[in-house]
Amino acid sequence: MAETPLAFDIATFVAIAAFFVVDLVIIGRRPHVPSTKECVRHIVFFVVMALVFGGCIWFFAGSKPAIEFYSGWLTEYSLSIDNLFVFVIIMANFAVPKQLQKFVLSIGITVALVLRGVFILIGAAIIERFTWVFFLFGAFLIVTALKLVLGGDEDEEYHENGLIRTLRKVVRITDDYDGEKLRTTKGGVRYWTPMLIVFLAIGTTDVMFAFDSIPAIFGLTKDPFLVFTSNVFALLGLQQLYFLLGALLDKLVYLPVGLSIVLGFIGVKLIMEALHGNSLPFINGGQPLSWVPEVPTWLSLAVIVVAIGGAAIASIIRMRKGSGSEPAAA
Repeated sequence: MAETPLAFDIATFVAIAAFFVVDLVIIGRRPHVPSTKECVRHIVFFVVMALVFGGCIWFFAGSKPAIEFYSGWLTEYSLSIDNLFVFVIIMANFAVPKQLQKFVLSIGITVALVLRGVFILIGAAIIERFTWVFFLFGAFLIVTALKLVLGGDEDEEYHENGLIRTLRKVVRITDDYDGEKLRTTKGGVRYWTPMLIVFLAIGTTDVMFAFDSIPAIFGLTKDPFLVFTSNVFALLGLQQLYFLLGALLDKLVYLPVGLSIVLGFIGVKLIMEALHGNSLPFINGGQPLSWVPEVPTWLSLAVIVVAIGGAAIASIIRMRKGSGSEPAAA
């Protein structure tokens, strides 16, 4: 980011690398089911680090990029929570042992980070050359928002994609896990373990996650540094969040509604920005529509906080009402 000192940027990447080494390599590779206390401790630490990082951006670069970071981080974090639904389904579908789930999540999150980094670089290059792509991003997010609201329960069951179905036909895959191993020997014959399929399922799913998250974050900030760091802080502590919320994910019934509001808002914002800087010849003769208002950064943050916070509170209220009515129903 141009407004921040080079030393700050370097320190940021060093700190992020250290966080991931500790979170995914050192802690993540130790097969165990984390306790509630451990999960809360890790999540609070990374949330505080994100808030501190945003404060540092405010100090070095001003309020606007800091608010853009907070908006992007909250949006990506919310999308990551929604993505945990799919992780839960994948783990259950492939009967991944509880003690191995942390390791699988570590690999999945690492893959997600790499994929998002690639998508961010590609997205930044495209946006710099073709501003009209905001029309496509905006339309995609609006359609995604509508699907979240109108999609019903279509995605409650995981379905293997073509790549995994094909792989099952061409390679030997055993039904049993052998710890963290991808290959095992049974009766003198070498087999792939189900871990290979799980990694492919997580990885290919991460690609679809990137299609949702990258357009959303570019609708809040165009700075690749802020886009990348907001994604990274959203992924840190995600495996602990998985275990902490695993039993509660199906209770967050209004989270898709909150996410749809956020994605729909960002989609409209992107289209407004595309119109404001229009260069397409078939729209207003290729001239920008200067009368289209620009959405202020603070409004984006306010909409995200209210939508996601409101969805979480509404889900908790419904959950409490439901639990309170159970004895009466009995």
